[in-house]
Amino acid sequence: MEPKRSPLKLIAVVALVLGAGALLALGVDLRSLVERGLALIRGAGPVVYFLCMAIVPAAPVPFLLFLLPVVSLFGEQLGTPLVVVLGLLAATTNMALTYSLARWLLRPLLARIIAWLGYKIPTVDAADETDLIVIMRVTPGIPFCVQNYLLGMAQVAFGRFLLVSCAASWLQSVGFMLFGDALLHGKGKLALYSFSLLLVVAAGTHFVRRHYTRARKEP
Repeated sequence: MEPKRSPLKLIAVVALVLGAGALLALGVDLRSLVERGLALIRGAGPVVYFLCMAIVPAAPVPFLLFLLPVVSLFGEQLGTPLVVVLGLLAATTNMALTYSLARWLLRPLLARIIAWLGYKIPTVDAADETDLIVIMRVTPGIPFCVQNYLLGMAQVAFGRFLLVSCAASWLQSVGFMLFGDALLHGKGKLALYSFSLLLVVAAGTHFVRRHYTRARKEP
């Protein structure tokens, strides 16, 4: 399931660091720049934002870019609990959309793209579908949309796909939404709580990954 190694991620990180360094060297106030950007996005309204959150990550766009600022953008307008619920609804909609595209609508095209990216379409018996979904969710390095496309291409049962995927990703999504708000507004206590939640999820993911790795090594 490992993809071909590519320097694209390293290039992206280096470009981001160099870009930030250039802005600092030019005396650009990054905090003010971020606030202006958030104000511009906020002006589009929550309906547009959550629609984009549900649809745009069907392309190779990190879902994290939508999770981190969402509470800061619309928490005052809608209330944090409702924003979190809408964020989870958008994440679930995105999973259902990408699964449907992979299984039915764009299957031939996606098969070629997945092969070009260096992944193999998994084959699975009905009895092993849950294991495959869990393994896919806890394996590091596979982008979220690629996970959804691979599972759709593998034709796992839709209900099981959605149930296991939500169980595996919702807590992490909540942690990132709250953590992003804490970072942008300097909320120390909220940052601590949300970061602790992310650590718990990471520890649980690591435990599950070790369990499945050990199980695969057994005769």
